Amino acid sequence: MAFGRRRKDRAESGYVPGEQDTAQEAAGAADGPAQGPYDVADRPSEEGYVDLGALRIAATQGLALRLEVEEKTKRVVAVTLDLDGSSLQLQAFAAPKSETLWDEIRAQIVQSVSSQGGTADELEGRLGTELLARVPAQAQDGSKGYRVARFVGVDGPRWFLRGVFGGPAAMNPDAAGPLEEVFRNVVVVRGDAPLPPRDLLQLNLPRDASPLPKRGEESAKPEPPRRGPEITTIG
Repeated sequence: MAFGRRRKDRAESGYVPGEQDTAQEAAGAADGPAQGPYDVADRPSEEGYVDLGALRIAATQGLALRLEVEEKTKRVVAVTLDLDGSSLQLQAFAAPKSETLWDEIRAQIVQSVSSQGGTADELEGRLGTELLARVPAQAQDGSKGYRVARFVGVDGPRWFLRGVFGGPAAMNPDAAGPLEEVFRNVVVVRGDAPLPPRDLLQLNLPRDASPLPKRGEESAKPEPPRRGPEITTIG
């Protein structure tokens, strides 16, 4: 297959994303999407969500967010969510009305990983077709190892959402569960402005980042995630 992409079954890959619930999928086909990520037209309410502009993130106890800013342009290019020692980076892009991007983007990710001497295995998981990438990296003790990242993607109406799981959620299905639920509840706000395909959708600082309740205190309604470092600069 092009770019050295390898499709593996779950046992061979060492990662088991989980069984699909075919009954729920069949029911969802008749009634619309059974689970997200969602377009804003399907979930217009902002209640219980943190508004980041193009993305709305469901409030979850213990969740922290970091906004990543491109140094040259000073624009927010991604949001990374941290929960229970794992991370999920999210980016939303404009997409053609009648085409999908995930197949092409997967091929490009494989090419990039392969050029670094790594591998990328294509899997069918709980979030659809995924890539499990292993990129050579140096450990803190100087020994050689691999950094593992799990790429997922969703083609929506005129938008594409990419997620990258890191930490235990990249390999362990049990550890991945909480962040997968966060991913499924993401709402994408595409907007009506004409944009070239693959242009990043605009992300903004949250309008409200109230702290989560202290341990032992009860909260009457979901609180927004705690804000991590205000800005993480990337080159």
